[in-house]
Amino acid sequence: MTQDHPMNVVLLDLDGTLTQSHFGIIACVVKAFEALGLPVPDDDELHRFIGPAIIESFKRNHIPDDKLDEAVRVYREYYADKAVFDDPNHPGQLVPGRLYNRVYDGIPEQLAALRKAGYYLAVATCKPEYQAVPICDHFGLTGMVDGVYGASRDNSRLDKDQVIRYAFEHIGFDAAAGDRALMVGDRWTDADGATACGLDCLGCGWGYSEPGELAQHGCYRIIDTVAELSDAVKEYFA
Repeated sequence: MTQDHPMNVVLLDLDGTLTQSHFGIIACVVKAFEALGLPVPDDDELHRFIGPAIIESFKRNHIPDDKLDEAVRVYREYYADKAVFDDPNHPGQLVPGRLYNRVYDGIPEQLAALRKAGYYLAVATCKPEYQAVPICDHFGLTGMVDGVYGASRDNSRLDKDQVIRYAFEHIGFDAAAGDRALMVGDRWTDADGATACGLDCLGCGWGYSEPGELAQHGCYRIIDTVAELSDAVKEYFA
């Protein structure tokens, strides 16, 4: 993909940044623990599943190595395929976990403002890309950004820094040509991934971070509301 340089790239996390996705993620995690006959973690721990790669969260919760693949399989089955959850956007309609989800109020307007200002917008998520793209399609986000980049199905591209580098390859990002980029996200994974790639991270306080998490992991600034997003990005690149 050929781009004009220099360009300013805004990398946007998906879960907890663009979408309020805990409903479906947590429901599918619970299904996986139940299928394995293991005790379901408490609510605080369940919320920590949002952000990191699912297999990393299962490891953190002591799923035995010989059951990890089955846990991921069950999770993904309910997340992608099994329509058993009530759609919060259309009550009475059943959807799979990935659509048990909603776009945060104000996000479409903020993305429109950033695009109008000339930024290259790319979703960069640790969710597998084959899951992220249909979610962005369903909620109309695909048409609001310039690209959607995620983890690989086989776990060879798993962490946020790997996703960022993968996105840069596809975008044709060239720092030597004056290109600049900013990561925007709500979890330590976003901040750490940005740092590993030599980028700054704008922290989103409306997402799923725990108290102090974004500051501890080096976000240069943390905004509390969606309404602040476009102005904060513009101030960063100014």
